[in-house]
Amino acid sequence: MQSKVAIAVQNAINDAVLNLGFEIYDIEYSKKQNGMNLTIFITKLDGSTVNINDCELVHRTIDPILDEVNPTNDESYYLNVSSVGLDRPLKLDKDFKRVLNHEIIVKTFVPVNKLKEFVGTLCGFDENKIVLKCNGLKIEILRSNIGLAKENVVF
Repeated sequence: MQSKVAIAVQNAINDAVLNLGFEIYDIEYSKKQNGMNLTIFITKLDGSTVNINDCELVHRTIDPILDEVNPTNDESYYLNVSSVGLDRPLKLDKDFKRVLNHEIIVKTFVPVNKLKEFVGTLCGFDENKIVLKCNGLKIEILRSNIGLAKENVVF
């Protein structure tokens, strides 16, 4: 669940980010070693790789918007804009659609067939569950039971 700050930030910057050709993947507002950090994770609408220049462009664009909106009520924070990376968590339908028929890693909160970790091919999903093919068997996992799901990136 997103914090009030993250929701306010999303509402304030979403259109500006979209107009630049990016999409907000996630917003994190949390305390780090250096103090409070507001991190905006972005992806490109065309699916290509986000680079440092893209992050800088989005940062320069949203910084004055956030100054005006003041989502932290004058509490200081560090603004970070970052790509989500190859091993980003799969959360939304569009994330699962992107990796359909790819190998993914899933960790569950409670055991499914006596296991809490799976590596298999995502062969289907809906709003309530995902279906993995693991070692020739199809396994259904409730999305509410997924602690972490991500693409299995092998180099």
